[in-house]
Amino acid sequence: MSELSPPIRAKRPEFRNINAFNDLPGYRWPLASLVSGMHRASGLIMFLLMPFIIWMFDTSVSSEISFARFVSVFNNGVGFVPGVLVKLVALGLIWAYLHHFFAGMRHIRMDLFHTVSKEAGKKTAQITLGLSLGLTVVLGAKLFGLY
Repeated sequence: MSELSPPIRAKRPEFRNINAFNDLPGYRWPLASLVSGMHRASGLIMFLLMPFIIWMFDTSVSSEISFARFVSVFNNGVGFVPGVLVKLVALGLIWAYLHHFFAGMRHIRMDLFHTVSKEAGKKTAQITLGLSLGLTVVLGAKLFGLY
């Protein structure tokens, strides 16, 4: 009598030591995970640049003379830092704030309405990126004097 042998399965690869430099660049991140990671990065950017934010606020509202100095820094720069670099840092802060705000609203919406699915995650990630990048372009054009 012949016995049937169980089907032979191909052995799955085992990853015990993952090398971040070799393995992670080839991984395709879903859009929702990219937006989530960018939410963390934008929060870190805002936290690290908090002294610059406080300086901008204090200088812009203290007096007319300090406001003139504030405008001068954005136009002419300060010390060895050109004004364009100051504007780029401010543009980075604008993006960080907008992205953090819209991604936070996305997370709150997911928590309130329990919309946790691949389709909803992808759609809300697209909306978050579209709104944050679109408003950053509009405000960046105003910052650089295009209108």
